[in-house]
This record gives sequence, structure tokens and C-alpha cells, in this order.
Amino acid sequence: MHTDPTSPRRILVTGVGANPGFALTRSLTRLGHQVIAADANPLAPGLLLPEVLPRVTPLAADPDYAHFMAALCRDLAVDAVVACIENDLPPLIDIAPQLEADGVRMWLPDAVSVHSCIDKAAFHQVLTQHDIATPRTWLPEAIGQIPDHTELVVKPRRGHGAQHVHFVDRRDHARFLCELVMDPLVQERLHGQEFTADCLVDRTGRASVILRRRNLVKAGLATVSTTFDSAAAREAVLKTLAAVRARGICCVQGFMHDDGSVTITELNVRIAGAFALTEAAGADLVGQMVNGLFGLPVDHTRLTYKTGLFLTSYIETLAVGDVTDVEVTPTTQGETS
Repeated sequence: MHTDPTSPRRILVTGVGANPGFALTRSLTRLGHQVIAADANPLAPGLLLPEVLPRVTPLAADPDYAHFMAALCRDLAVDAVVACIENDLPPLIDIAPQLEADGVRMWLPDAVSVHSCIDKAAFHQVLTQHDIATPRTWLPEAIGQIPDHTELVVKPRRGHGAQHVHFVDRRDHARFLCELVMDPLVQERLHGQEFTADCLVDRTGRASVILRRRNLVKAGLATVSTTFDSAAAREAVLKTLAAVRARGICCVQGFMHDDGSVTITELNVRIAGAFALTEAAGADLVGQMVNGLFGLPVDHTRLTYKTGLFLTSYIETLAVGDVTDVEVTPTTQGETS
């Protein structure tokens, strides 16, 4: 393990098949760190990035996942683990003491805080207790309590990446979808200007917040974004971070309405998929995250940003090859972790 605070680190990034992990891997590599890119899908694009050390893992739900990750960190002398997909968080938290004993760093809030962010029903409860505006939420058994003519969203209670999300405007449609969506909940559908806040919260609780409008969203990812500032949005984000006792890197999403009010919809305990705009706007998000990850001070003066910048993104072909060249085992087939 490295002891020099200025030396390059060996950082294991999980979920490199999705935008957050893929983009973070590229950013860490550009900063000179050695990235162990990990994903359950052997064809995940992040495994094919140059200069990374690729590793195919079991799915996070696999009983062997925690043991596999602990052994992988020991075998590769990993300095730190950064999870970029929600499914990986619970088993990693379970083995956090073991990883720490092996000299492996993670920077996460406590387990209760992580749970309150992963579980959308728990998140709604926490925000409601702290008088933070958030969408009205019902579990399937309470669908009969939904007011007439309410536009609704049916989604997995612990879902991610906008998977299995459905929009309806009738209770009976929501009731039917709750039979199809695994572990569902129902929320009111919001309208307004959607935004993401890239956040870094140091160990004292001080937070830096960079606001981005989600001008065009496809499959849950902001493909067109612009930086902006808003006192109301910033205040709502800071109150949310405090309510869930956030620490480290995370992103908060919400809506700004025509009347100036703000509603918070979720907090992801990971870096956002479109954080490249935050860095292009001048905020040293990844560099300061690495500082905090290794116990160094977070320099919040380097997390300021310029408003009015835009980012557009698109899907490109990264690699084409013979699938027989990629080893596939029964535990690694299926959806990207």
C-alpha cells in the first residue's frame, strides 16, 4: 500500500459498465492513478479502457461477492475502493472493517445513511421528517389513498439508472404495474426544470455543491446539461445532505418549479454520470474526492465553478471484437453491475 500522500494510488472502481464508473475511471487514469476496473459484465466498456487493470466480478447479490472483493483487494494491493453503482454498496459496507484492516480505504457515510438513500421509501421518510420538499410517495398497499387525477411514477423501491420506471395517470394502471415491477413504490410525477447537484462533503460536514440543469435526459442520464446557480436549489441540497448525514462524493437530484420552489427527488451515494461538466466548469471534483478518500483535507476553494457552461454527450463505439476472446462464467453473465 502507498504511504506517500502525493503518490499515484491503486483505486478499484466498481460498476464501470455504466456512465458514472466509466467516466470516473477515465478521470482517475488521467490524474495518474492506477485503476482496477471492475464489473459483473465481461463486456462492460470500462473493462476495455486502456491502462486499466480489468477484473470481472460476481454480481453484488451473489453470496460470494463480498469474499471475492476482499480477496481481490488483498491480491492486487488495492489502496481504495470507489463504488459507482448502488447495488455494490451494502456488501461493501458489510466488509468495510475487513477492508480497513487490510489498508483499503472507502469514503462512505454510515450504513443507516446509505440505506436511507438507496431505499426510496426511507429517503422520502427522512426528508419529510426534516421538512424538505420531496414527491408524495405510496407503497403498493396504499394505492387507494392516492388522490384522483394524480400523475404518477411507478419504480423499483431500490432501483437505479432509471430502470423499470413507468409513468401513468391512473391508480388502476399503477396498481397493475406494481404487480410487474419488483419491490415497487409509487410517487407523484413532478414537472419543472430538473437538476443535478454534484456534491462533496468533507469529514466535518462542510459541503461543496455544483448545480447542473438536466436539459435533456435519456434513460436517466443527462445528455445535455448546463451549469447554473440558485440560492433555493443550493439550500435544498445542503439541507438534504445534512438530513441524511452524507459524507464523501454523492449527487442530489431535484426539480425547480415555476413558482421558485424546489423539490428533491433522490440522493445517490456515488459520483454522477455527467460530472465531466462540473470539472469542465472549474471544480476539481475527482481530485478533491481522492484527497478526502485518503484522509487529506478537501480544498473547497477548488470546488467553485463557472455558470453558463454546457455539455452534450453521445454514445460512441468503444470496441468491436470476438466474444470468444472474453471469458464468460455463469456468475458474471447478465446485466451490468
